[in-house]
Amino acid sequence: MKKFLLPLTAVALATGLTLAEEKADPAKADVKVTITGNDLMKYDKTEIEAKAGQTVAITLKNIGALPKEAMGHNVVILKPGTDIIKFAIGGIANKAGGYLPTDPSLAAQIIANTKILGPKEEETIVFKADAAGDYPYLCTFPGHFGVMKGVIKVK
Repeated sequence: MKKFLLPLTAVALATGLTLAEEKADPAKADVKVTITGNDLMKYDKTEIEAKAGQTVAITLKNIGALPKEAMGHNVVILKPGTDIIKFAIGGIANKAGGYLPTDPSLAAQIIANTKILGPKEEETIVFKADAAGDYPYLCTFPGHFGVMKGVIKVK
């Protein structure tokens, strides 16, 4: 998450989002969830629940065996109402940037994200679920978003 911290912080300031501090302790989060991604392009969880105002820690573990270049996975949390197809297509050409869109209007939809993870790698992201709504999440590795997606239901 460090490599995207500054752009996400700028987006947060511009849009009024609240992002957790870089040194946020996942152990102190109100909601702690581990999601696995595998070589069949599937997350093991497609729905997560939280309450408005809670801090959420999501750990993504790539439990697959195929190399990152062929089957890398990430998890990107988006604002409610984001067009995930437009978002995912907008990042296909940005391999160096974790297949995240470079278009500022699309990048502004990101609440939090992990980097692209290879086999046996994991990363935890921490963010605050400010308002009620359905927050989509997806893997932006090319071709994965069609099946590697879910929703965080914030009540």
